[in-house]
Amino acid sequence: EVQLVESGGGSVEPGGSLRLTCVASGITQENYCFGWFRQSPGKEREGVATIWTGDAAKRYVADPVKGRFSISHDDAKRTLYLQMNNLRPEDTATCYCAADYCTWLGSETYQYEYWGHGTQVTISS
Repeated sequence: EVQLVESGGGSVEPGGSLRLTCVASGITQENYCFGWFRQSPGKEREGVATIWTGDAAKRYVADPVKGRFSISHDDAKRTLYLQMNNLRPEDTATCYCAADYCTWLGSETYQYEYWGHGTQVTISS
């Protein structure tokens, strides 16, 4: 059974940085889709950044975070990272790690089967 565990969330002031980590276990397929999603109160869960582990060029980064967030993956550790810089109050959300044995890289919530329990990111003064 695939399990995903997120860590690295916290509270920072606007302009600050955080690095989220997601450790996967139970993965039985060499290549898979791996990504970050977030959900703020009153809003639907949205894709932040996703990557296909078989080809680093196959990645998606949402427009609101382009130039500020970057996604990376350590194949040996089965670990996904999200480096978040220049954080803004609107980035406040519960952030979720997701994975799927995909045939094509997706950026939508419904395209992912396995989910972590989330880590809270709060940006405030």
